[in-house]
Amino acid sequence: MGKKLKYLIVCVAISLLLPSCAALFGDKEDEQVDEIFKQGAIDPNLIPQTVGYVPVYPFFQGFVNPVDVFVGYDELIYVVDDNGLNILDQKGTKYQTIAIPGATDVTQDRRLHTYVAGRVELPRGPGGAMINLAAVYHLKNTATGNYEIIDTLIHPDCDASRGATAFRGADDEKVQFTGIATLHDNTLYVSRTGPRNDPNAFFRPDNGLLLFDAAGSNTGFANGLTPNSPSLKSALGISSVATLAAPPQRQQGINTGKSFLITQADQTANIEYRVLHIMVLDDPDAGTSYNETSSLLNYDCTKGDKFLYQPFRFKKPEDCFIAPDALQYSFIVDSGTDSIYIFTNQGIEGVNPPANSGLRKQVVVSFGGPGIDGSSSGPFSFKDPSGVCYFRRMIFVADKGNNRICRYMLSTDLE
Repeated sequence: MGKKLKYLIVCVAISLLLPSCAALFGDKEDEQVDEIFKQGAIDPNLIPQTVGYVPVYPFFQGFVNPVDVFVGYDELIYVVDDNGLNILDQKGTKYQTIAIPGATDVTQDRRLHTYVAGRVELPRGPGGAMINLAAVYHLKNTATGNYEIIDTLIHPDCDASRGATAFRGADDEKVQFTGIATLHDNTLYVSRTGPRNDPNAFFRPDNGLLLFDAAGSNTGFANGLTPNSPSLKSALGISSVATLAAPPQRQQGINTGKSFLITQADQTANIEYRVLHIMVLDDPDAGTSYNETSSLLNYDCTKGDKFLYQPFRFKKPEDCFIAPDALQYSFIVDSGTDSIYIFTNQGIEGVNPPANSGLRKQVVVSFGGPGIDGSSSGPFSFKDPSGVCYFRRMIFVADKGNNRICRYMLSTDLE
C-alpha cells in the first residue's frame, strides 16, 4: 500500500470521529488534506509505518512569535507571543489578548488562576530611572473576559533570600524567569537564570528553581541543583519546568507527586544531559531533598532503541510537558533540531506498540526537522519550536518561527 493511500485512510478516520469533534477540532476540509499531500507525506524515517502522529487541522494562525502554549483546567487554550497572552477556545477562535510585556511562559493552577512569565518596568535605577525586571503575573477570571491581575512576583523582591541584600543593578536586570508550572496544591514552580551563581553566597544562585505557595509567598528553593556545571541534577540555564500535575481535572484525583522535569538550553556549556528528571522526596526529619534519577542511565535495550538520558540527545531543548494520564509520556521540543521528542516515564523514547502488532519495543514517533522538500513549514516540520503541551491525547506545539500552533494526535488514538 502506498504511503499516500495509507495517509488518506488516516485522514478519513479523523473525519469520521464523533460529530462533537468537529466543534472541538474544527472542520476538516478537502483542501486541508490536499495541503498535507502538497507539503509532504509521512517520512518513514521519522514516523514508523505502524504508528505515528498525524496533524489535526486547522493549525492555529495569527500569532507573532508564539513561544508557549497551555490548555488550562478551564479547557481554554492560552498562547503567549509578542502581543502578550492570547486566549482561544477549543476551535482556535481568539477572543481576548492581554498585554503582558515580554511574555514567555504560561500555566494555570486548579483554582483557574493563570500565571504568565514576563517583564515589568520599575523605577529602581539611579535617580529613579526605569529598569526592566523579570516578573510572573498572577491573573484570575481570564475565562470570563473580565480578568484581574491580583499579584506580580518581581525579581529580586519575590526571592526570600534577597531580603537583606542590595539591588544588583545590571546583574538583576539580566535575570530571567524561564519556566512556570504548578502542583496539585497550587504550589508554583518558577525556573530562573542569571549571572550570579555562587553556591556559597548568602543569597541563592540565580540559576535554579523557586517555590511559591498558593498565596504567592516564596517558600523555598530547589536546594542541591548545581548552578555552574552540568550534572544529573544541574540547573545550568533552565529553559522550562514541567510537573506531574496537569489538566484536565479527573474524578480519580490528580497526581500529588512533587518531582519534575527541567530542560537546559544554555549554549555556552557542553551539557551531556540537557533534559533532567528530578526526584523530590519529603522527609519529616531531613526535610525536602532534590535528587538525580540515575536509574534513567540504565538503558533497557530490550524495550527501546533510544533514551531520554542518551548522551547529547538534545541540542537546545526549549520546553517540556508530562502527560497527566496513566501513560505519563513526556514531550520535549528542541529548537536546535526543530523537532519534538516523545518518551515514556521510564525514559525510553517512543510510545507503546499497537496491540497484536508483534512489536516488543517502544515505537519511536518523534518527528520534525526539514520536510521532504526541505521546507520548515510543512505539517511535520517546525521552525524554532518553543512550547509544548498535551491535553486529552492531543499535542499542541508553539511553532515560533512559523507563527502557528500545531496540533497532533497519535494514529492509534484515532482507531
